[in-house]
Amino acid sequence: METGSPREHRNDPGVMQRLLTTPAPWAVVGLSENRERPAYGVARYMQNLGLRIVPVHPKAETVHGARGYRTLSEAQAAEGPIAVADLFVNSALVGDVVDEAIALGIKAVWLQLGVIDQAAAARAAAAGLDVVMNTCPAIEAPRLGVA
Repeated sequence: METGSPREHRNDPGVMQRLLTTPAPWAVVGLSENRERPAYGVARYMQNLGLRIVPVHPKAETVHGARGYRTLSEAQAAEGPIAVADLFVNSALVGDVVDEAIALGIKAVWLQLGVIDQAAAARAAAAGLDVVMNTCPAIEAPRLGVA
């Protein structure tokens, strides 16, 4: 049976503002010590907003003084409940990470600028997670008056 394509996700400014102003652990998936990658600068920006970052990367590198983990599951087991999974990964990999976030009871997923997966966003929303897609905290915080 054909179910059709998922409805296009629309970001809620109120959700973005709440996520950006609530001090809580953010797992930054794809964050490494590579200073050339956008995740590196955005993670520092998020720390400056008062958010606690938890790097998640296959190399499990320590970044900006925060210990890294290979997976969301590993991060949550060591750090306690993760509030937001912030995804700096290829859109083709988003579905698996979102499914892991749902299984772990993470409360929100934030898919970075250019990271788009309508089906994964729909699954997350259906599971009760807050979803932000195709934008960046460093763009949204100033726009929403957070920074």
